[in-house]
Amino acid sequence: MSINTKVCYLYSKESQELVTKLQETNADKDIVYQLFSTQDVFPALNYDEISHLVVTGSLAEIKVVLAIAQSQDISVGIVPLPSQSNIIKILELPKKAQEAFELALIPSEEKIDTLHCNDTLVLNDIRIGDASILKEYEYHYAKYSLLKRLKLLLQSIRQRSLLKHQRFTIKTQKEKELTLSAIGMIGLGQQNHSWVSKLLQKDLSAIDGQNVLVLLAPTSLFQYFIFSPLKLFLHRYNNSRIPSSCGYIKSKRVEIKSKEPIKVVVDDIKNMKTPVVIETREDSLALSVGEGFWAKQCSIKSNRNRQKLDNIPKDDESMTYLGRGLPLFAHASKEQYTTLFSTLRSEGNLNTSFVTLLILATIIATFGLFINSSSVIIGAMILAPLMQPIVSLSMGVLRRDHSLTKHGIKTIFIGIVLTLMTAMFIAYFTPIREMSTEMMARLSPTLLDMMVAIFSGVAAAYAKNDSKISASLAGVAIAVALVPPLAVSGVGIGWGNFTMFINAMLLFSTNLIGIVLAAALTFLVLGYAPIHVARRGILLWSFITLLIAIPLYHSFQSMKERANINQVLVNMKFDINGKSVHLNKVKYQPQGDTAELRCEVIIEEKLSKEDRIYLKKVISAVTEKPTEVIATFRYRL
Repeated sequence: MSINTKVCYLYSKESQELVTKLQETNADKDIVYQLFSTQDVFPALNYDEISHLVVTGSLAEIKVVLAIAQSQDISVGIVPLPSQSNIIKILELPKKAQEAFELALIPSEEKIDTLHCNDTLVLNDIRIGDASILKEYEYHYAKYSLLKRLKLLLQSIRQRSLLKHQRFTIKTQKEKELTLSAIGMIGLGQQNHSWVSKLLQKDLSAIDGQNVLVLLAPTSLFQYFIFSPLKLFLHRYNNSRIPSSCGYIKSKRVEIKSKEPIKVVVDDIKNMKTPVVIETREDSLALSVGEGFWAKQCSIKSNRNRQKLDNIPKDDESMTYLGRGLPLFAHASKEQYTTLFSTLRSEGNLNTSFVTLLILATIIATFGLFINSSSVIIGAMILAPLMQPIVSLSMGVLRRDHSLTKHGIKTIFIGIVLTLMTAMFIAYFTPIREMSTEMMARLSPTLLDMMVAIFSGVAAAYAKNDSKISASLAGVAIAVALVPPLAVSGVGIGWGNFTMFINAMLLFSTNLIGIVLAAALTFLVLGYAPIHVARRGILLWSFITLLIAIPLYHSFQSMKERANINQVLVNMKFDINGKSVHLNKVKYQPQGDTAELRCEVIIEEKLSKEDRIYLKKVISAVTEKPTEVIATFRYRL
């Protein structure tokens, strides 16, 4: 049947009810309605007499009509079904059928670009690789809780062989050929309200003559399920960065090949396999869209290709390794291994510079302890080179590298001996035997000091991995303070104070062990050793950490007890024989079965001997042990 009319409304059986209502409401309009199906022979139309098409149907049926309009250079409008929310969002169409119908009848004076994959029109996106994985990634980042992501991580560990890189060869419009690997890719011609288009909204436009190919290339399960989604969540409101596991190429034409045919899904309805050609055809379709659609488009056209592929594996070693399946943690490249190992080996060795700087740092730190100057001690922390062999030791522990471990232990041991001897010598010949506040601050290590050491170890390893931030090691050295506790231990030897020596050495040991364990774990996460190689060293140093945590736990409990008693006594109201008494500046110190408490007693009138005895009994009841009270009385006028 031949139809001669200016406006032809094509609709499918599934949309007949909606179109019938529109036909009844708009009976005065000169429109010919034509039922069609992609399964049957398409109706013969006289396109010379048709100036505009309107379509309602499934996505596949809509694309057939759009392709006809494009080939015949006829304008076209879409009246979406209520269930087609994605089309409504992409084209900024009205949600109400009558409003969408009225917009669809208005021929567009401007044309948009169209995206094609092997000559197939693309309305939404192209997914190359395992489309289900890409869909899952897109869905869970915004809607799943952290607990759900952890479950996905555990599930992916059991099925890691399903998540593996494929090797692709990509040729852009400028004939520049790239070989790289990725789990999958997403091709986009315009914004489609997915997480990808939100992140790349400045690069996506339906009128700029180019398309964007996004590469999803995580290098570990941790990055894929935890790190990248977390970064997406943190940046979801400004949409300023794409995840480190992604890259993109912007070009007019992209040719994609693979060694083995890989599944390609177009708009979730058509399947094909590589090789494929993705291309943008400029100003090829006059499509009736909402006003908001044009506001999102960038009209600046360019033939210049753009790409961001910094974190996409391109070397043969990485592509081969990731082709077997994603590891739990990232795998460092051979270049990274070589560079870092060379640095750590040289820093782990004993040399004249190390000895000179360490002795100078110890001298400065020891005198800083005597004069009670925190700024002088901080200067010594920055100068001290002890952090370097400790980080080298952590890599030796991780890799079970006996040479690196041996040299690291040797350098650290000699450094400890030199520091102790230097501080002991200064303390012995300095005519001062009074313990300063800075010295006392290093005599009561607790679990909190262990936490500082652990996070300092993480920071040290991370800084070593990235030469751009290696200057941050000075800040790490200040945070963890290796030389000052050693200097206090040396002062204890010089004074013959064994308790002082042991307590300060406990703090240094805490810092040393915490840094080694945390730095080794960080290097493991960064991919410098497989888990089966690192397991023994990690378990050994975890056991050592647990051992040293025992006295730290007791110290932490004592600190907690002191803080609680101080708080109770300061907030406690005393009324002794009608006299108001208030305690201030309370310092409680347990001493075995007894305790000592120093405080200020603020009173309005003098306390008798009986009053003071009663006050001591109340304080002893709070401390739950015989307590010697040393008080300074102050009168409130």
